[in-house]
Amino acid sequence: MPILKRDYKYIFVGGKGGVGKTVIASAIALDLAERGKKVLLASFNPVHSLSTLFQQDLSGGVVKKIKEVDSLYAVEVEIDDIVNRYKEKISRIIREFLKWAEIPIDPKGFIDIATTNPAFQESAMFDKMMDIVLNEGQNYDNIVFDTAAVANAIRLIGLSKIYGLWLGRVIKSREEALSLRYQLSFRKDKVLEEIKKDPLLLDLLSLNERYNEVKKILTNPNITTFVFVTIPTILAISVVKRFSDMVMAHDIPIGGVVVNMVIPREEAEKDLTGFLRSKWEEQERNIRLIKELFGENVLGYVPMFPTDVIGIEALRMIIDVLKR
Repeated sequence: MPILKRDYKYIFVGGKGGVGKTVIASAIALDLAERGKKVLLASFNPVHSLSTLFQQDLSGGVVKKIKEVDSLYAVEVEIDDIVNRYKEKISRIIREFLKWAEIPIDPKGFIDIATTNPAFQESAMFDKMMDIVLNEGQNYDNIVFDTAAVANAIRLIGLSKIYGLWLGRVIKSREEALSLRYQLSFRKDKVLEEIKKDPLLLDLLSLNERYNEVKKILTNPNITTFVFVTIPTILAISVVKRFSDMVMAHDIPIGGVVVNMVIPREEAEKDLTGFLRSKWEEQERNIRLIKELFGENVLGYVPMFPTDVIGIEALRMIIDVLKR
């Protein structure tokens, strides 16, 4: 029996920082791989922990095979490299736009504005996510995305709409500029040939085509889902509830909620100080709230372990718990 209720191709795992989403994402990926699937686990966390979890070097931003599992691969996406490459791409688009529109303005100010706004990193991450979906999707049965904290994850997914609006406006503006140039030219046949080969317009149209293809994938409930990880505290639960509503508003299907770091009752009863008993009683109230809010969407409850979850065998323990 698999952890997820359905066999999704693209699985996004998110949650508030510190709730153990990397462990759960890795457990889901390992479970799929050990059921015969070829799986890619992609970490988009600013501070990666896959290398520690799997006890092998997965850094460098390239796909590497997990040594102990035949069909599991992983990549720790290097955010700084992505941002720098994306900045070069945006800079080229702006320079070409101003040059072909014959606007005699230093593009540096426009480039600085475009590449230093608060959403730029998320936009760069979304662009990389598109690359993985389109370029690696055909090579794997499943791709599991270990996303950043929930807020960043929602912005990442939400950019699928904002990205489309931005591209649409830029393409329209470019087409209008080229059309005006054609109307004002004396040698219309020559200008028409140049317009057909306009590198910026062709690049933008290609980017828009990629976006539309990815958007169809992200909003397809048959192949894409979003799994939330929470712990039994009011703050974590409220964050998951708020952002799960936002995910649904973006037409992204939710595959379920995993409750992590649950204090076992038997451990609480052993504690003579009463501290664990008090925390357990508080968590029981919160678990009732989780059931009320998420109902059948709760995939399972993972107990708090006495040591960090590291290595394949530890991940198999997580898998076993989630399949009960």
